[in-house]
Amino acid sequence: MSSRPHLRNRFVLIGDLALTVVSVLGSFALRLDVSQLPFYFPAALVMCATALLVKIPTYYFFGLYRRLWVYASTNELRLIIFAVSAASVLTSGLMLLLIGFDLVKPGMPRSALGIDWLISLILIGGSRFVLRILAEQSSIQTNGKTRRALILGAGDAGALVVRELQKTSQLNLVPVGFLDDDPAKQNHQIYGISVIGRIDQLEKTLDTKRVEEVIIAIPAAPGRIIRLVNDVCRRRGITSRIIPGFYELIGGKVSVNRLREVDITDLLRREPAKIDDRLIGSILGGKRVLVTGAGGSIGSELCRQIARWNPSRLILLGHGENSIFDILQELDGIDSPLSVQAVIADVRDPNRIEKIFNDHRPQVVFHAAAHKHVPLMEANIEEAVTNNVLGTRNIVEAATRHNVERLVLISTDKAVRPISVMGATKRLAEMIVLDAAQNNNLPFSVVRFGNVLGSRGSVVRTFKNQIARGGPITITHPDMHRYFMIIPEAVHLVLQAASMGKGGEVFMLNMGEQVRILDLAEDLIRLSGLEPYRDIDIQFTGVRPGEKLREDLFEEGADFERTEHTEIFRMSKEEQVDGSALAQALDNLSDLALHSRTEDLIQSINRFLPSGSVKP
Repeated sequence: MSSRPHLRNRFVLIGDLALTVVSVLGSFALRLDVSQLPFYFPAALVMCATALLVKIPTYYFFGLYRRLWVYASTNELRLIIFAVSAASVLTSGLMLLLIGFDLVKPGMPRSALGIDWLISLILIGGSRFVLRILAEQSSIQTNGKTRRALILGAGDAGALVVRELQKTSQLNLVPVGFLDDDPAKQNHQIYGISVIGRIDQLEKTLDTKRVEEVIIAIPAAPGRIIRLVNDVCRRRGITSRIIPGFYELIGGKVSVNRLREVDITDLLRREPAKIDDRLIGSILGGKRVLVTGAGGSIGSELCRQIARWNPSRLILLGHGENSIFDILQELDGIDSPLSVQAVIADVRDPNRIEKIFNDHRPQVVFHAAAHKHVPLMEANIEEAVTNNVLGTRNIVEAATRHNVERLVLISTDKAVRPISVMGATKRLAEMIVLDAAQNNNLPFSVVRFGNVLGSRGSVVRTFKNQIARGGPITITHPDMHRYFMIIPEAVHLVLQAASMGKGGEVFMLNMGEQVRILDLAEDLIRLSGLEPYRDIDIQFTGVRPGEKLREDLFEEGADFERTEHTEIFRMSKEEQVDGSALAQALDNLSDLALHSRTEDLIQSINRFLPSGSVKP
């Protein structure tokens, strides 16, 4: 329970009664000579009575007795100015009316009315902010277990963190200084806390200041800065926490409640990319939007970010009821008039998909439903084909029949020169979308990107579970590399790419440099407070079927060009798909999958995708 004193508003009311009288008498005292005061005392009494009758109800009307003044801010300051000004105007009007009817004897100096307004503003406003100052001082003085925190970043996020630390005693953190690289902020103060140096002076600052926790309050900080700070803190045994990154804060706000430990996603952060809000708003605002695979890692994040753009309806389609229930509960909890509807369905059922399109008439479709785990799909080829390929055909055909305005397929870098069943089925799914776009002149497009950090079944989750069990961490090969991107960033760019699609494009997100999986594992061990090979061993198990040592972003011989957005590429020439050959291949795959003829399935896929080589 908070130790912060909360003065009941009835005591505030009693104080206002006294301050109102003081204000009126003070206005007369400031306006008149001492010798004139007795002469005008009757008028002062009339004004006191008038002010009490007018000002207190006016203050009540403006809500000055329904506030916890220990949390007063600039919003409350504006409220006080409006309330006091309105009360003074009403009081002055009534007094002038009484003077006009010669009811105030022996009259009064009219300038006292203006002086009363100024004194009231000082007394009424000052009394309330004194309550806040006393509460904050009490909070700091009564808590003997506070820890000293150094804030990295003296921008808006850092200022908000300091303000909340100063207001909230339960956090047991006292800010002792800022570090920021902006020369203009050096030796300046924010909320009484000084900017004492640059971020690269962290070690020196820790030597000279007694710091027990470091808070990284820079949502746009790149991974190299976070890695540097985290390494310094880890070596010195100092706790480090961080404000979520730019993409995690989309639709939310900076708050100390969102402080968390540094995660692997932070070490791989890149500079946040700007997006064209106007373009995205034009394709989502007021539209009926359907997301397939809405309970998955990508699908659920799509739903979170799409909700920001005020679609008229958001339809969550998924096969797993538990995951759909989770994202539905989350979206229902946001403060928005958004209409959200959940649909449990299998994309492999064409009749069910047709009914959903009939009932909900989506205008924009994001198709994220897919089986994605490479080793599992190698052992379940029929499932990969029916879900990733035939399910996509069902969605695309329904979207075409119902004149959907825009469709986006979420694809993967494993679709480039595929050697796995999963990659091959996603490549076929891309071709289905491109064929529909070309034949029907529709803005259907493909967005392709690499691995996302933190998704269900991702290597990061696997490594974390292995660390929790005490190791060892298992890696298939020491030279295994992968592209990685955090989920919110990937979805952020997917929406931007979707808004640029005219029809038949293959977009590729800029994934940065490939990350060595071994380096990723070592970073995760250190983030857990342990040392690689000493506390947690790392073992190599051999490359699994369908795996490459390095993934490809582009088809061999295919040229990609930059789009208007620096983080999004587009295939220079539209891929021409032979629609009749594709339709025949899909019918053949459907028949083979129905009869579980796995070897024939692989042979059929390889014949149709000569750039790939899926092994039986």
